Amino acid sequence: MSPHRIYLLSPAHCGGKRAGLIFNDAARFTLAQRLRQPQGVPIGEVFSFLSGLYFRGKLAYSQAFATPPPGLAGAYAITSNRGLLPIDTPVTLADLAGFAAVDIQLEDERYATPLRLEAQRLLCQMHPASEVILLGSIASGKYVDLLLEVFGNRLHFPEEFIGRGDMSRGGLMLRCASESWQLSYIPVAGAIRRGKRPPKLKPR
Repeated sequence: MSPHRIYLLSPAHCGGKRAGLIFNDAARFTLAQRLRQPQGVPIGEVFSFLSGLYFRGKLAYSQAFATPPPGLAGAYAITSNRGLLPIDTPVTLADLAGFAAVDIQLEDERYATPLRLEAQRLLCQMHPASEVILLGSIASGKYVDLLLEVFGNRLHFPEEFIGRGDMSRGGLMLRCASESWQLSYIPVAGAIRRGKRPPKLKPR
């Protein structure tokens, strides 16, 4: 077993319908009001609202199983313009607007440069045998290509993600977190990242 394991969580979409609820000036629900305060709201909580089941699963799973070295967080959220942020980092409505203004495309240096720099910083502080686990889309290169460039063979992903959609992954991770069993991690490098859709999760 790796002495340390850190999770990278793919971001929530900050320009969708749920984000529109937050940005509405007439919004009175608690999260929207807290985001308008200087102290902000932890990014993990905000992304869980925006993404629903999928990010809630990633958050619960990473909190259950992360084993970070001293001085590092156990889980980091990928962002569109600030690289990697620990999931308890507070963000405000202005931060959220900044996320929404940048597309996650490797060709956009507003996204790629901060992510590359933060990934390199994380690599420098990790134990030589540490693993980095990507909880996000492994079929697309928008996260994988850049992270693989930095972390190489240390970058892993759950094998059970292959062929699953976002909602299925979210439900699977929530179940894992509640039942204290981990998924099987395999290196991203050389992996077959697309495959046949697995059977649906059995009802609990």
